[in-house]
Amino acid sequence: MQPEPLMLSALQHYSYCPRQCALIHQEQSFDDNAFTLRGQRAHRRVDSGEITVEEGARVLRALPLYSERLGLVGKADVVEFLSDGTPYPVEYKQGRRHKREHDDLQLAAQALCLEEMTGREVPEGAIYHHKSRRRRAVGITPALRQRVEEVAGAIRRMLDQGGLPPPVDDPGLCRACSLHEICQPELVRAGQRIQTLRRTLFDTDKPM
Repeated sequence: MQPEPLMLSALQHYSYCPRQCALIHQEQSFDDNAFTLRGQRAHRRVDSGEITVEEGARVLRALPLYSERLGLVGKADVVEFLSDGTPYPVEYKQGRRHKREHDDLQLAAQALCLEEMTGREVPEGAIYHHKSRRRRAVGITPALRQRVEEVAGAIRRMLDQGGLPPPVDDPGLCRACSLHEICQPELVRAGQRIQTLRRTLFDTDKPM
């Protein structure tokens, strides 16, 4: 039997924080904060499914995507089909323009889906940052393609094993995460420190 397909967004969530990914895609937990609400407002047009022609490119919004080879499903915010038929995915993000691997990973996964669906190579896509209203071109490199496959495999192993991974060791990412109250990363880290201290104090196998 084929395994359940992974959502494309799971790759972005896992790259941001494996615990966040497990909470959303395993525990079915989600909550909004100011960042996610701004992101929803930024996505209003791209979620419309509207089809237009802009600067010679056919532009499809909220385009469903899949990859049977990788077991991925989801949708692209925008796909521009260039004059020669090449698909050019554009992922919309609400924040300022800056490079983040988890955004690039999600875009690359969309590119691999488009290649499988259309039979056309997708050498490049872009991240559109709504706050700065600027695009950042992203090359779909061999290294990024391999990373998509590695992360998809890691997510499947995590979901198969069950349980919640520890939070990432980055308080900045935790503060920006909409699942902060559900995740309670500070409490988890405190528990980990207590466990480490107990092992240190009561390890009877240590040489005297």
